[in-house]
Amino acid sequence: MLSSVLLSLLIGVVLSANAQSPQYVLWNHPHAQNIPTIHQSAVQARRILNLSSIATLSTVFPQDQSATMLENRPPNLGGAPIGLIDYYASCDPTPHEPTILAISIATSFKNARAGSNVTLSLRYHPPLDHPSGDDIYTYSPANLPRFSLLGYIEPVSASEVKKHHVDRCFFATHPDAVAWKPGNAIHQSWWARLVVQHVYWIGGFGDRAYIGWIPVEEWRGVSQEEVKSARLVGEHGYEAAAST
Repeated sequence: MLSSVLLSLLIGVVLSANAQSPQYVLWNHPHAQNIPTIHQSAVQARRILNLSSIATLSTVFPQDQSATMLENRPPNLGGAPIGLIDYYASCDPTPHEPTILAISIATSFKNARAGSNVTLSLRYHPPLDHPSGDDIYTYSPANLPRFSLLGYIEPVSASEVKKHHVDRCFFATHPDAVAWKPGNAIHQSWWARLVVQHVYWIGGFGDRAYIGWIPVEEWRGVSQEEVKSARLVGEHGYEAAAST
């Protein structure tokens, strides 16, 4: 047991010694080369949207304080942001705009109805069985991709839900959510989508990944074939995909 611990510590020291320290963490090196293009970054972001199913939904409390007494809210919350975990799925007919099963009583959707813009923040989680990294930075959360989708919530019509089997898509990812599907006996709920207006991307450290805004046209223009064939660090086939 002791020898295993010592071996692990030794490997950590070696990896740390050989690691290339990031030169730029939150912005791009002015002369950085061989970093992904904006389109490649958009493909990576869309890949993460497909791989993930839970994200942080952020809204802003309205200035109107009429709900303060009813909900026992603290006073003077108007303008304060709040981020809460929520389910989403990437479903037809707009796989680039996350589908959400909105619950009317939930704070996020109350704020959205009161006029708040909405931000959905995601980050990449490598597979649990990912291969070992080249150094301590390979799977460092600070060096892994994350991004935010800024926009607004709009209802998905009943005809779209039926035509594109939106409910089937969503429940395939979140089977427990059947308990609060529209028409349930617990809470009023409805199908919604986040209409994406802006995308902010941090692909990793700025000397090796793109950091900045992705034009929404670029985000929407990524094909499902590109999403399916893309691979992120830690995924099977990543090295082959990265070398092409």
